[in-house]
Amino acid sequence: MAKVRISQVRSTIGRPERQKRTIKALGLGRIDKVVEVELTPQISGMIDKVSHLVSVTEV
Repeated sequence: MAKVRISQVRSTIGRPERQKRTIKALGLGRIDKVVEVELTPQISGMIDKVSHLVSVTEV
């Protein structure tokens, strides 16, 4: 599987609880935090749900 670097670029303040939980599940939680994960179908779906809050780059 390919690895991707996910960075949170926008705040979760005022966002639905579901999006906040998705951000936490990705290992994020504050702006400019970066995590590196394997791109599985589950992670890909989570990224799609919060794509307006994160930035994704391939490693």
